[in-house]
Amino acid sequence: MKPNLIAPAMLAIASLVTVGALAQAPDPASGAAKASTLTPGQATAPAGGSANPATPRPRPRDDAPHGPTPRLPDGHPDLSGIWNGGGPVGDLAQGLAPGESIPLLPAAKVIMDQRQSKDDPEANCLPTGIPRIAPYPWRIVQDSTHIYFLFEGNIHSFRQIFMDGRKHPADPDPTWYGHSIGSWDGDTLVVDTVGFNDKFWFDFRGHPHTEQLHTIERYTRKDLGTLENKVTIIDPGDYSKPFTLTFTARLRPKEELMEYICQENQQDSQHMKGSAGLPLNP
Repeated sequence: MKPNLIAPAMLAIASLVTVGALAQAPDPASGAAKASTLTPGQATAPAGGSANPATPRPRPRDDAPHGPTPRLPDGHPDLSGIWNGGGPVGDLAQGLAPGESIPLLPAAKVIMDQRQSKDDPEANCLPTGIPRIAPYPWRIVQDSTHIYFLFEGNIHSFRQIFMDGRKHPADPDPTWYGHSIGSWDGDTLVVDTVGFNDKFWFDFRGHPHTEQLHTIERYTRKDLGTLENKVTIIDPGDYSKPFTLTFTARLRPKEELMEYICQENQQDSQHMKGSAGLPLNP
């Protein structure tokens, strides 16, 4: 059952337990953890689901299955299936290699430090953008001309990746998921995306971006149950240099996408208080 469908009393109890259990990690971009504590109302993120990275919907506790990477008749890896993970939820820095930091420009840091958790677009039922992901399952649907990512969380949004050899439009309309073209580099799907708006946040901390954002994702199905996403973020408007993050998604073979109506009677984000960030221990 989704968090926004839980009875108010149960939601309050679950929120208090969660806030007490989570600790905030320092932000590599700023060098220090923010000095704010999220209230139980903030931590539950009943709208988009990612205000608290530890509140995914209940799911089977078995591990991802083991076995060789499945393949299509044309020899390319078969990426289809229900996956969980594969992108940042609470903090973009979760995908950094040890010793690396996010090259945030000073003006972008000012924007980030001013952001309030109640203004998070994803907490207000808007799309996550790229590479952010909600803590709910998503499905890959694959054919010879398109690959689709279908998301359970938020608004049942989707991405379409063109696999027919087309180029990016010269002046794409800015959108939440941009314009994506894909190609194969051996067994790795390379997804090149431009044409983003500047509205979505990279994570719950509020890492920003501009319309200059360009992402290059490299999806590799390491085995039957493991999908690696190595994404390079290029945005000279907010970051001093390109940087690469690595995330892992796990196959959930016993699951299906569930109905999730985020917009209906969404009254929670307006009550969220405090700066954008992850919860501290009280």
